Amino acid sequence: MVPSILPTYNRAPLHFVRGTGCWIEEADGRRFLDLGAGIAVNALGHAHPALVKALTEQASALWHVSNLYQIDKQQALADRLVDLTFADTCFFTNSGTEAAELAIKMARKYWHAKGAPERVKILTFEGAFHGRSSAAIAAAGSAKMTDGFAPLLPGFVNLPFGDHDAFAETMKDPEVGAVLIEPIQGEGGIRTLPDTCLKGIRDLCDTTGALLILDEVQCGMGRTGKLFAHEWAGIEPDIMMVAKGIGGGFPIGAVLATEAAASGMTAGSHGSTYGGNPLGCAVALAVLDIVAEPAFLDDVARRAGQFRQGLEGLVASHPEVFEEVRGEGLMLGLRCRLPNTDVVAAGYAEEVLTVPAAENVIRLLPALNISEEEISEALARLDRIAHRAAAAAAA
Repeated sequence: MVPSILPTYNRAPLHFVRGTGCWIEEADGRRFLDLGAGIAVNALGHAHPALVKALTEQASALWHVSNLYQIDKQQALADRLVDLTFADTCFFTNSGTEAAELAIKMARKYWHAKGAPERVKILTFEGAFHGRSSAAIAAAGSAKMTDGFAPLLPGFVNLPFGDHDAFAETMKDPEVGAVLIEPIQGEGGIRTLPDTCLKGIRDLCDTTGALLILDEVQCGMGRTGKLFAHEWAGIEPDIMMVAKGIGGGFPIGAVLATEAAASGMTAGSHGSTYGGNPLGCAVALAVLDIVAEPAFLDDVARRAGQFRQGLEGLVASHPEVFEEVRGEGLMLGLRCRLPNTDVVAAGYAEEVLTVPAAENVIRLLPALNISEEEISEALARLDRIAHRAAAAAAA
């Protein structure tokens, strides 16, 4: 029998019905500690009162109005993001994938408008993930995402991650118009780009005129202890993709850009039916009211330090299961010696949710407001997971 849901996911046999904070309840009553947060989406956990209030108040007033008209909440959100970031302008989408589509279009339209339409090449990096649209899979270039979907959108040059010589040499190509990179790769295995590398990329972009596009869909919105991960390096992009945490669970994304980078995007060059709708923007404003506060970001950094210290101890205690800790802030990963899928499955038995990634890593992406007590509980459960996974492997 053909399944009524397209079988593109290997779904775990779990049926969640409600959640509060870092906890999510299965239909049979079990309470799971959610260390995945919907893959870094539920930035403030499940059913945060401020987000519920913003959503219900907006829902009682106005759900949707076309972008043919002024949308007050959209304008307020754009103004707030411009005030908080490098950007001069924003466009709102429904997802990170849609943000990738616009970022790529924006970079190419920029050069077309400047009279250099040959500068279509965009440099990307092995292990990247920018979504699953035609442009996004072509940008990432991995066989896992591209097999069977040819012909791919041309113009992307995929480089080895961390190969500075290859990058510098390729930047000499006069057809290079942009560089697209994640400050921390999520799907790629929680691989952090060192600050010096990000600075070097910015410098080479400045030298050649290429636009720097940062994908902060997973690592942004406070996850590293600053509002956006690139702030640690003291640089600014020309274009940035945002999604996931900005809506705290409600589907919304954005492309932020400088006035110059966005100069080619004129009336009619892009659009969205639902992007920037009143519901999404109301929730995102409520998220920013909390996440953008310096005291909140300081708390994220403190909790991240507590969590990382505990994880380092876990690796030392279970060298047969874990190899190393990766990541920054509350975007952390454990590289496993056992198959990471076995460790994730052992987590289900201990009522913990983690997320697999490349390079045999499990991702730990808890709500940013996770408490010290919940971190301690997470470490205790991860210890039990390690014992369980090791025992299963030895059996």
